[in-house]
Amino acid sequence: MKTQDLIGRLSADSQPQQGSPRLTLALAVFAAAAVAVLLMLFTIGPRPDIAEASGTWRFDFKFLVTVTLAATGYFLLSRALYPEGLQRAPLWLLLAAPALLLGAAVFELWALPHAMWGTKVIGTNWLYCLTLVPAFGIVPLVLALWAIRQGATTRPVLTGFLSGLVAGGLAATAYAAHCPDDSPLFVAVWYPIGILTLGAIGAVAGRAVLRW
Repeated sequence: MKTQDLIGRLSADSQPQQGSPRLTLALAVFAAAAVAVLLMLFTIGPRPDIAEASGTWRFDFKFLVTVTLAATGYFLLSRALYPEGLQRAPLWLLLAAPALLLGAAVFELWALPHAMWGTKVIGTNWLYCLTLVPAFGIVPLVLALWAIRQGATTRPVLTGFLSGLVAGGLAATAYAAHCPDDSPLFVAVWYPIGILTLGAIGAVAGRAVLRW
């Protein structure tokens, strides 16, 4: 059977059963979120002043960015379950989280004195951010890739990258509850490194485990 014929048959066959792979993905992502939160709770724990910090816009904004990334990545990942599902997918949705972060960073530069910019960028926990976001995201990435294997993606590298972004968004959300650095300048510099590291790992893994 030719590849295009196989893709066509898989696309047709997936329609009446499309709830099953999507349910598997949804459960896997839910489990991934739980794993990321539990890893945070049983290792570094939430920041001591989380009750007070939760009333500030900078603290809350971190979660808006990370959850937006995880949600948009999940939406696109659900399209990737089926052959050619990403062909016309709105990949521009991935720009939502970076756009929010860029806007907040520009506002922060405008609002703060120039002398404080460097301090806000470096923060106090940059090394934790670089290491713990990928660490918290490895198991979520494995769960996402396992769920995608229940489908039939035809873009394994891109799908693996999306899996990494979802895992990264979930891991960054969990880590943000501990992170004492709330400035959008810090978030814009350090959070993407850990998230994109997971995206790169996912892309490489996707090439190996999502091909059929």
